[in-house]
Amino acid sequence: MHHARLAAVLALLPLAAAATSQIDPAGVLGTRLICGGGKLPPAVQQRFIELAGGTNARIMLVNGASANADDAAECATLLATWRQKFPAAQFTLLHTRDRAIADTDAFVEPLRKATGLWFGGGAQDRLAAAYLGTKLEHEVYALLARGGVVGGTSAGAAIQSRRMIAEGNPDPVMAAGFDLLPAGIVDQHFLKRNRLPRLLAALGKVDGCFGLGIDESTCVELHGRILRVFGDSKALLVLAGKAGLPQRVVELKSGEQADLVTWQRAARNRATGPWPPSTMRAPKVEHGTLVIVGGGALPEAAVEAFVAAAGGTKAKVVVVTSANGDDASGELPFTRRLQQAGVTDIRLFHCPNPRDVTDAALLPLASATAIWFGGGRQWRLCDAYENTKAIAAFEAVLARGGVIGGSSAGATIQGEFLVRGNPLGNTDEWCEGYDHGFGYLPGTAIDQHFLARNRIADLQNLIAQVPQVIGIGIDEGTALIVRGSIATVVGVSKVAVFDVRTADASARSKPLPMWLTTNDRFDLLTGKQTN
Repeated sequence: MHHARLAAVLALLPLAAAATSQIDPAGVLGTRLICGGGKLPPAVQQRFIELAGGTNARIMLVNGASANADDAAECATLLATWRQKFPAAQFTLLHTRDRAIADTDAFVEPLRKATGLWFGGGAQDRLAAAYLGTKLEHEVYALLARGGVVGGTSAGAAIQSRRMIAEGNPDPVMAAGFDLLPAGIVDQHFLKRNRLPRLLAALGKVDGCFGLGIDESTCVELHGRILRVFGDSKALLVLAGKAGLPQRVVELKSGEQADLVTWQRAARNRATGPWPPSTMRAPKVEHGTLVIVGGGALPEAAVEAFVAAAGGTKAKVVVVTSANGDDASGELPFTRRLQQAGVTDIRLFHCPNPRDVTDAALLPLASATAIWFGGGRQWRLCDAYENTKAIAAFEAVLARGGVIGGSSAGATIQGEFLVRGNPLGNTDEWCEGYDHGFGYLPGTAIDQHFLARNRIADLQNLIAQVPQVIGIGIDEGTALIVRGSIATVVGVSKVAVFDVRTADASARSKPLPMWLTTNDRFDLLTGKQTN
């Protein structure tokens, strides 16, 4: 790489530091195809054309990564190759080395009508030096915002990450690229050229990023929040060892997928400090009452306790339905139970995205005496409310002596350590990135449907890994009512408590539960049953 060009790329590095820190739970707009170089399977180009509109595709080819991009013969060959394979689509070559030209309306006008853009291979620093911070970059984002597709191979893959590896092996030079894979660092030719050490070194230079290493003849498609691999080899997702956690490498074969937001959150959390901390907060509810139901049928005693703590017939209840996705009607059986108990002031709170949490939306919480978190998936509650004003509004209900309750997902979210948070399924007890609950019951991890779904071993294994956490497994039709540090069981089945804070090493390696049944009381501070 020419030193002058490298200097130009590095001069843009402050732009990389300004990459968006807010994680959008919706993922990204449009579609990206990020390809690892080498000979790409025909299915990759075919998929690109399909996403761009098939016979209606209008494609921009950007070959500026190539050292011979100014050569007329090479440009003609590039266009002819694509046109021969896909004669019904329209292809236009878009190229300049001059940043001033790339920043003109005349240059980007064809891109404003495009449905797809493809970055070819070569050296990614050439693309950054010519296009980063220009109108071309702006139009790339606009293309995606209107549902288009941006693809690229080799250098055309590396340019898609804001924190870009410009050159260097094993010690990479970091520069700025496009922000098409938020919080990600792309490396290409990954297994073929043994680049895991290089990617780990790159991740060690920055905080809050995960790595995506893509081998040759392989492509990662990113749409919304789903990363899907297809091709002849593998892609690897990588986190550097930080915050007391070891490095993490997950291989994805063709047909397998991962959740972008999970990896964004995991990378962000590793930059903030160890999790869980070596000493958890004391398991005590300082103010108010918690009603934590394990799913299934609601115990009558749990409903009665919730209503009483909320103020009886004068209760002002806000029902949070966001765990159920777009369906805001999932808690109708619970609201009917409240109405049967004489509660008339019941309001739904449904904000599936942080942008929905406006001051107007929060108004019902200002006077609420009770909050009920409905069932569904607990990760949706994290997506919707973390780092918003809603968190303080929820906590204020407890602070003024009110009650927070919930069932299933609405039970698990009340713990400090979140279990079963994986957006791609509910079988993983620990999903890094979705392992922080709202912490209304500090120092605990709460699992639900416990016996009905045979979850004993899952929670047992988790507490063996994090013995500083108290594991609580609540079966269906059963609830814990917590005031201060005293938890009382109501309902038809059992609650398991895994508490090894004071146990010896042998007990910690395979913790055994204490089983509680209806009317049993347990002091979370002392770890003992009480009268």
